Amino acid sequence: HVQLVESGGGSVQPGGSLRLSCAASGYIRARNCMLWFRRAPGGKRVGVASIYPSRGTTFYDDSVKGRFTISQDNAQNTLYLQMDNLKPEDTAVHYCSARGVPSDSLCSPDHWGSDVGYWGPGTQVTVS
Repeated sequence: HVQLVESGGGSVQPGGSLRLSCAASGYIRARNCMLWFRRAPGGKRVGVASIYPSRGTTFYDDSVKGRFTISQDNAQNTLYLQMDNLKPEDTAVHYCSARGVPSDSLCSPDHWGSDVGYWGPGTQVTVS
Protein backbone atom coordinates (compact mmCIF):
# COMPACT_ATOMS: atom_id res chain seq x y z
CA HIS A 1 0.00 0.00 0.00
CA VAL A 2 1.19 3.53 -0.82
CA GLN A 3 0.20 6.79 0.85
CA LEU A 4 0.67 10.21 -0.71
CA VAL A 5 0.13 13.66 0.80
CA GLU A 6 0.67 16.89 -1.14
CA SER A 7 1.61 20.28 0.30
CA GLY A 8 2.87 23.65 -0.89
CA GLY A 9 -0.11 24.96 -2.80
CA GLY A 10 -1.30 28.53 -2.46
CA SER A 11 -2.07 31.77 -4.27
CA VAL A 12 0.48 33.69 -6.31
CA GLN A 13 0.54 36.43 -8.92
CA PRO A 14 1.35 35.68 -12.56
CA GLY A 15 5.08 35.24 -13.00
CA GLY A 16 5.49 33.94 -9.47
CA SER A 17 6.76 30.58 -8.22
CA LEU A 18 5.60 27.76 -5.98
CA ARG A 19 7.13 24.45 -5.00
CA LEU A 20 4.79 21.54 -4.39
CA SER A 21 5.85 18.59 -2.27
CA CYS A 22 4.42 15.09 -2.02
CA ALA A 23 5.33 12.91 0.95
CA ALA A 24 5.28 9.26 -0.13
CA SER A 25 5.36 6.10 1.97
CA GLY A 26 4.78 2.42 1.38
CA TYR A 27 6.11 -0.33 -0.86
CA ILE A 28 8.75 1.36 -3.01
CA ARG A 29 8.29 -0.88 -6.07
CA ALA A 30 4.67 0.29 -6.23
CA ARG A 31 5.89 3.90 -6.62
CA ASN A 32 8.86 3.72 -8.97
CA CYS A 33 7.04 6.07 -11.35
CA MET A 34 5.89 9.32 -9.74
CA LEU A 35 3.61 11.80 -11.43
CA TRP A 36 1.91 15.17 -11.02
CA PHE A 37 -1.56 15.76 -12.43
CA ARG A 38 -3.91 18.73 -12.19
CA ARG A 39 -7.59 19.49 -12.63
CA ALA A 40 -8.63 23.01 -13.56
CA PRO A 41 -12.09 24.29 -12.57
CA GLY A 42 -14.64 22.51 -14.74
CA GLY A 43 -11.94 20.49 -16.50
CA LYS A 44 -10.61 16.97 -16.62
CA ARG A 45 -7.62 15.74 -14.69
CA VAL A 46 -4.54 15.95 -16.94
CA GLY A 47 -0.91 14.93 -16.61
CA VAL A 48 1.71 17.59 -15.92
CA ALA A 49 5.02 15.76 -15.35
CA SER A 50 6.43 12.39 -14.36
CA ILE A 51 9.72 10.96 -13.16
CA TYR A 52 11.28 7.48 -13.20
CA PRO A 53 13.94 7.99 -10.51
CA SER A 54 15.99 4.82 -11.03
CA ARG A 55 16.99 6.11 -14.49
CA GLY A 56 16.59 9.80 -13.81
CA THR A 57 14.07 10.05 -16.64
CA THR A 58 11.62 12.95 -16.62
CA PHE A 59 8.68 13.82 -18.83
CA TYR A 60 6.65 17.05 -19.15
CA ASP A 61 3.46 18.21 -20.77
CA ASP A 62 4.16 20.82 -23.44
CA SER A 63 2.21 23.44 -21.48
CA VAL A 64 4.76 23.42 -18.63
CA LYS A 65 8.05 22.62 -20.39
CA GLY A 66 10.72 25.14 -19.45
CA ARG A 67 8.69 26.40 -16.47
CA PHE A 68 8.17 23.36 -14.22
CA THR A 69 10.75 20.92 -12.84
CA ILE A 70 9.92 17.54 -11.31
CA SER A 71 12.38 15.94 -8.92
CA GLN A 72 12.59 13.47 -6.06
CA ASP A 73 14.88 13.16 -3.06
CA ASN A 74 17.44 10.35 -3.02
CA ALA A 75 15.45 8.29 -0.53
CA GLN A 76 12.45 8.52 -2.90
CA ASN A 77 10.25 9.66 -0.06
CA THR A 78 9.45 13.15 -1.26
CA LEU A 79 8.42 14.24 -4.74
CA TYR A 80 8.68 17.88 -5.77
CA LEU A 81 7.28 20.10 -8.48
CA GLN A 82 9.04 23.44 -8.83
CA MET A 83 6.71 25.77 -10.70
CA ASP A 84 8.17 29.01 -12.08
CA ASN A 85 6.71 31.75 -14.27
CA LEU A 86 3.22 30.70 -13.24
CA LYS A 87 0.30 31.68 -15.46
CA PRO A 88 -3.42 32.04 -14.69
CA GLU A 89 -4.06 28.86 -16.71
CA ASP A 90 -1.98 26.93 -14.16
CA THR A 91 -4.79 27.46 -11.64
CA ALA A 92 -5.92 23.96 -10.64
CA VAL A 93 -5.95 21.34 -7.94
CA HIS A 94 -2.62 19.54 -8.29
CA TYR A 95 -2.38 15.82 -7.47
CA CYS A 96 0.54 13.53 -6.77
CA SER A 97 0.31 9.98 -8.11
CA ALA A 98 2.42 6.84 -7.85
CA ARG A 99 2.66 3.69 -9.97
CA GLY A 100 4.75 0.57 -10.16
CA VAL A 101 5.94 0.02 -13.75
CA PRO A 102 8.68 -2.19 -15.24
CA SER A 103 10.30 0.49 -17.43
CA ASP A 104 10.54 4.25 -17.84
CA SER A 105 8.65 4.12 -21.13
CA LEU A 106 5.53 3.22 -19.14
CA CYS A 107 6.01 6.40 -17.09
CA SER A 108 5.82 8.58 -20.22
CA PRO A 109 2.96 10.87 -21.29
CA ASP A 110 1.58 8.13 -23.58
CA HIS A 111 0.53 6.30 -20.42
CA TRP A 112 -0.71 9.24 -18.33
CA GLY A 113 -4.32 8.63 -19.34
CA SER A 114 -4.66 5.59 -17.11
CA ASP A 115 -6.16 5.92 -13.63
CA VAL A 116 -4.06 3.09 -12.20
CA GLY A 117 -1.92 3.62 -9.14
CA TYR A 118 -2.24 5.66 -5.99
CA TRP A 119 -3.38 9.27 -5.54
CA GLY A 120 -3.02 12.03 -3.01
CA PRO A 121 -5.94 14.28 -1.99
CA GLY A 122 -4.57 17.26 -3.95
CA THR A 123 -3.43 20.80 -3.23
CA GLN A 124 -4.89 23.99 -4.70
CA VAL A 125 -2.76 26.33 -6.82
CA THR A 126 -4.29 29.69 -7.74
CA VAL A 127 -2.57 32.18 -10.05
CA SER A 128 -4.26 35.58 -10.33
